[in-house]
Formats: sequence, structure tokens, C-alpha cells
Amino acid sequence: MVSICYPLCGSHTASSRQEVMSRPERLFRLLNALRVLPKPVTAARLAIETEVSERTLYRDIESLRAGGALIDGAPGLGYALTEDSALPPQTFDRIEMEALVVGLSDVRQRGDPRLAQAADSALAKIAATLPKRLQRQILHATHMV
Repeated sequence: MVSICYPLCGSHTASSRQEVMSRPERLFRLLNALRVLPKPVTAARLAIETEVSERTLYRDIESLRAGGALIDGAPGLGYALTEDSALPPQTFDRIEMEALVVGLSDVRQRGDPRLAQAADSALAKIAATLPKRLQRQILHATHMV
């Protein structure tokens, strides 16, 4: 078997080649990382999450900013998504939020690792669309479950 080096994927044999992530998929992954990870997120951590170099990450952040994403931060300081314009604000009442948190927590505890990760991701996406007061309630409820 011949060993081939593919960009962004490391060194793989020809039979185990993984596809390189598309740019839109990478930008989506970057937005999701900015939603989910504790703020501020370092460029090094974001580069790991999106499987690119820090140089590429800086270009991706500028692309997202040019597209309207409100990303605060700078190299050496870290980054934070201050407003997620991709989704409109949600209007859940307290009991609906509790139902979401309990249901997703149940999936995290009982589901396989992929479902648990999907539950965490879904909760982060929902929380990102909520006003700050409701985000704090979800954070509190998540720690109580």
C-alpha cells in the first residue's frame, strides 16, 4: 500500500483516505464551536475543532465576520460569538425549557456517544438563540439535571 498525505487529514494510506472537509462545512463547524465552547475560545482550540491551521482559522473568522457573524476577539485574546444571527430568538417559557433540558439530558445519559454529543450540540444551538436571562436559566437547569 502506498502512503499518501492529504491536506487537513494527516497521513493516510490510499485505502483509508478521508475526505477533506468542505469550506462551508468547516465554517459551520467553526460557528458551532463558538456557540458551544467556553468563551473566549483561543485560536489554537478553534483550529483543533475545525481541523485547520491557525492561519486558515483567522481567514475563516474574517469570512464569517464579512458574512455578518458578530465575533468579538483578536489573535492572542480569544474569540466569542456575541450574537447568533443565523437563528431567530426563541420564545420558550420556563416549563418548555425544562422539558428540553430534561429530555436532552436523558439522551446524554442513556444514548450512545454520538447521540450524547448531538444532544449537547442541540442544547447549545437552542441556548445560543435565547436572550441572556433564559440562557442563564438553561445553564442552571443543565447543572441541576
